[in-house]
Amino acid sequence: MKIDHLGIATKSITESLKFWGDALGLENVHTEVVEEQKVRVAMLPIGESRVELLEPTSDDSPISKFLEKRGGGIHHIAVEVDNIATALQKLKDAGMQLIDETPRVGAEGCLVAFVHPKSANGVLLELVQNINK
Repeated sequence: MKIDHLGIATKSITESLKFWGDALGLENVHTEVVEEQKVRVAMLPIGESRVELLEPTSDDSPISKFLEKRGGGIHHIAVEVDNIATALQKLKDAGMQLIDETPRVGAEGCLVAFVHPKSANGVLLELVQNINK
């Protein structure tokens, strides 16, 4: 496993890019809207990982709710796994609380599933299987 990306909630990707892109020098290599999650994402590589900026596209988006409660900042940590179904089953067998018991399609067509923060010491963990490799 490796860290695939750090998800950062923001009210505006454009505003966030003033820091991550202009000041820090990271390049926005991919932007898309993930309709199912009601979010616009921008991917900025940093080393072997990426920063994923998350901007809500509607008021009922999970990111909108996060921003209302906590403001901008780290939303989740995503780890890449070879087989997401196997990883989910292993976590379930270990008694971990899953938000997604089956994977769904996320940004860049990857399979994703979330583990509840109650099972990960307060951290929202996203499992990612890159099926495009």
